[in-house]
Amino acid sequence: MHVTTLTWVITLAILLAMLTLDLAIIGRRPHEPSIKESAIWVGVYVGLAILFGLFVWWEWGGQFGGEFFAGWLTEYSLSVDNLFVFVIIMARFAVPRIYQQKVLLIGIVLALVMRGAFIAAGAAVLNRFIWVFYIFGLFLMYTAARLFSHGSDDETDFKENPLIRWSRKVLPISKDFDGANMTTHAPDKNGVAKKMFTPMLIVMIAIGTTDLIFALDSIPAIFGLTKEPYIVFTANVFALMGLRQLYFLLGGLLDRLIYLSVGLAIVLGFIGVKLILEALHENNVPFINGGNPVHWAPHIPIWLSLSIIIGTLLVATVASLAKSAKSTRTPERV
Repeated sequence: MHVTTLTWVITLAILLAMLTLDLAIIGRRPHEPSIKESAIWVGVYVGLAILFGLFVWWEWGGQFGGEFFAGWLTEYSLSVDNLFVFVIIMARFAVPRIYQQKVLLIGIVLALVMRGAFIAAGAAVLNRFIWVFYIFGLFLMYTAARLFSHGSDDETDFKENPLIRWSRKVLPISKDFDGANMTTHAPDKNGVAKKMFTPMLIVMIAIGTTDLIFALDSIPAIFGLTKEPYIVFTANVFALMGLRQLYFLLGGLLDRLIYLSVGLAIVLGFIGVKLILEALHENNVPFINGGNPVHWAPHIPIWLSLSIIIGTLLVATVASLAKSAKSTRTPERV
């Protein structure tokens, strides 16, 4: 897949314009989006992702088009699962609903920066060291096993990391929020007004460090579906675009997607196996088959990967909603 510098520049310019539009909307009028507004924006971003995937298909062929759609669906599903943790963070720090949009958007920007760095590093490493595929594959299988055994997230899953605890201890933090600001003037212990950080800073640190952990899962997953940096980057961006609107659109529905983690575990486990099989095909590790490629290892085509990803996520979603509906209809025994 040959992507010219001009194509990269145009793509980055368009994506930057979309992000700037998001920033302008929030900066102009911070508010809690209605379901209708959120649905429209989510529809717009999903439609743009589909159109972009069709463009990739038309410009570079069905193989790369399929890789984009498989990568986008996987990253989008992981992003939905990440929303569970965002909900927990918002609740834990009692962020007012009207300012949650700004928190989410900053979190998305941080995620884009971190994933961009991981993608650049990952592409450079994979081009030189095929054995990294073994590590990525095993890591995804470990993540899948953890997700499968752990299930969905709840409030007990979020624990303040050392950076958050250090920030609380060292930085002067006010008791109350001051709008969406990260600094304010508030009275200290002696009643003297002084400049302090608001709890919003701690929320941003929590979101940022969580984004870093998410990137460690998502980047190996998409590299298991495509080795093309252009597809890896754009699939990640389109998966993150519209995430804040999706947060408000799903609302309480997130609690009903009880089998999403199981579905994601199956998808990540499958991609982990696929990564290891591809590593075997191009093997040069001395202690595996004498450093020679393992030709008998089966090849998984992208159409099969896409089918398994769509089928698994569809079954997980339908099963979750059916289970939730059944639980709602069944009265609790006293």
